[in-house]
Amino acid sequence: MAAPKVAVVGAGVIGLSTALCITETCPSCSVTVLSDQFSPNTTSDVAAGMLIPHTYPGTPIHVQKQWFKETFTYLFAISNSAEASEAGIHLVSGWQVFKNTPKEELPFWSDVVLGFRPMSEAELQKFPQHRFGQAFTTLKCDCPPYLLWLEKRLKATGVQVYTRKVADLWELHSEYNIIVNCSGIGACQLVGDEKLFPIKGQVLQVHAPWVKNFIRDGDGLTYIYPGIHQVTLGGTREKDIWSLSPDPGTIQDIFDRCCSLEPSLQEAQDIKVKVGLRPSRQSVRLQREVFRQGGLKLPVVHNYGHGAGGFSVHRGTAKEAAYLVRECIAALQGSSSRAKL
Repeated sequence: MAAPKVAVVGAGVIGLSTALCITETCPSCSVTVLSDQFSPNTTSDVAAGMLIPHTYPGTPIHVQKQWFKETFTYLFAISNSAEASEAGIHLVSGWQVFKNTPKEELPFWSDVVLGFRPMSEAELQKFPQHRFGQAFTTLKCDCPPYLLWLEKRLKATGVQVYTRKVADLWELHSEYNIIVNCSGIGACQLVGDEKLFPIKGQVLQVHAPWVKNFIRDGDGLTYIYPGIHQVTLGGTREKDIWSLSPDPGTIQDIFDRCCSLEPSLQEAQDIKVKVGLRPSRQSVRLQREVFRQGGLKLPVVHNYGHGAGGFSVHRGTAKEAAYLVRECIAALQGSSSRAKL
């Protein structure tokens, strides 16, 4: 069989990293990325890119931990390389604070991040409204530079990248042997996934270079994440809202909540508003499927539905999707050798 042709649909962090993992896992493949939107216009460009896992109720914890660990290890290596600045990846230390002590004082990911420990009484004095906290060091990905870095890596390995709106995966049948669906919230229309729903997220990006530590309220709604050039302030979680328009009242609400955690943000300059739709479901959809139409077959690998946690697990899920592509190739090669017999 000639070199299998693989099309990856979607160019957010999941699509680009999955394409990269396929080139590493299946070097004989020819890989093409197809998307109607590329950076800076993807949902991933709005993401804060902090490696603090979101929990998927429908996915076993040991699987989530493995995805996170692989992602952390991969990005940590980049943060220790000469490419760290171009890729927008850096270590950041800070605090996760709670108004009441959580049931789980040690989250499943506590031994993957660096230096995880309960906060001291002295540290908690900085947050008078909170009674418990955790201190640790994790990684922050500045998303637009990271997406551009991934695209550059892909092009260097010979991956073709095209702007194209795919309305139906069957339209790719004549051009490609295997389709990888990384369409995010687009999978609602593309494959009719009724388990997928948007959670609208609105964030602010501000210029506050003195803010060096992240601060995250344990409820996950209010957070301050310093990047290389800007600080991301958040946020919102509005289920089943499809609008990408910023809500003016929410802008003030986010700003006030963040200032209550870090009063110096009152002096922040140059406030920008960003909105994205997180592609959410009970569990990430990561599986092989064979589409059938008449006598035709189309192998498809799905990798979407990461919700608010995509950056924290993107490399782990991309590696798993690449293994599924390898299984599809083996099945195709098996059927083509049987056809010769």
